[in-house]
Amino acid sequence: MDAVSLKSVSKHYGDKPAVANVDLEVAAGEFVALLGPSGCGKTTLLRLLAGFETPDTGTISIGAREIARAGKMLVPPEQRGVGMVFQSHALWPHMTVGENVEYALKIRKIPTAERRQLVERALDTVGLVERRDSPPDQLSGGQRQRVALARCLAMEPSVVLMDEPLASLDVHLRENLQAEFHRLHRQLGATIVYVTHDQSEAMALADRVAVIDQGRLQQVAPPRALYAEPATAMVADFVGRGMVVPLDGAVTGRAGSVEAKLWGEPIHLRSSRSGPSTQACLRPEGLSIGQTGIAAKVDRAVFEGAASILHCRVDRAPNVLLRVLYRAAPPAEGSAVRIAISDGWLLPAARALSAAA
Repeated sequence: MDAVSLKSVSKHYGDKPAVANVDLEVAAGEFVALLGPSGCGKTTLLRLLAGFETPDTGTISIGAREIARAGKMLVPPEQRGVGMVFQSHALWPHMTVGENVEYALKIRKIPTAERRQLVERALDTVGLVERRDSPPDQLSGGQRQRVALARCLAMEPSVVLMDEPLASLDVHLRENLQAEFHRLHRQLGATIVYVTHDQSEAMALADRVAVIDQGRLQQVAPPRALYAEPATAMVADFVGRGMVVPLDGAVTGRAGSVEAKLWGEPIHLRSSRSGPSTQACLRPEGLSIGQTGIAAKVDRAVFEGAASILHCRVDRAPNVLLRVLYRAAPPAEGSAVRIAISDGWLLPAARALSAAA
């Protein structure tokens, strides 16, 4: 498997930048998810890697080969050693499962005996050898997506690109195939670049997650680091129920732990460094209802199975709702409460964005 490198890559459609000056390194055998809202540029990045688009600036490399640079496609799509799995399964309805997997190998004029071995191996990898002679319309949605994956694997690509492959499936099938993708990645050691707008999917599958917004790379980090230490307000808000709140005045302390005030109440925050930061990221599990803390009133309680999420309106900032993880029977709507903060993250000063209520 090969590494992937994008350096200062941009792509415009008219005056609008779909991708803006992106630098991203994917190690050989790494699983990286491109995560962001619709229209953020993640699929454009995938198309640039696949060779369906040419960058306006920068360079793209797979392994030791530079495959594209500003305005030039140096290596065409079919010679990049890249496999693609789309959201739509794109299976030929008049062909059997085996014939669908074999088709691209025929186009490449791979000898018959070798083709059959590759098809058998790919179908065995995804657990569909027994459905080799079935037409696609006799398969479930999850099985059809596994056929699409087998078709990709049969080509023995150096890099696998996936464009929201689970988006059209129901929740149960998505969970099953997430486990399947995780198993295959560990088994094959494939380099995978995976596009999704579903943060739970990205966090469950990827070694690292690259968050993109308006064509710009916001942060690249392992899932736990991304959740615990967001680099921007956008990442804090987009990933995992983050609440970005404005701090009162100066922050004191050193990297690791700092002191600040929030609506008049003293709080401690984790921090990568001290400095003139003005915002913090809070998460529901870092908040609790107690005898002291920020005065608020319960706006509503949302039952989520093992716990409820209390939406509490802050007395000193009525436009702000804090969400609190609450495991007991929730207090009535309109109840006065105090919110204690046991964990929060100081957003890095250089990248803090405008506060979001």
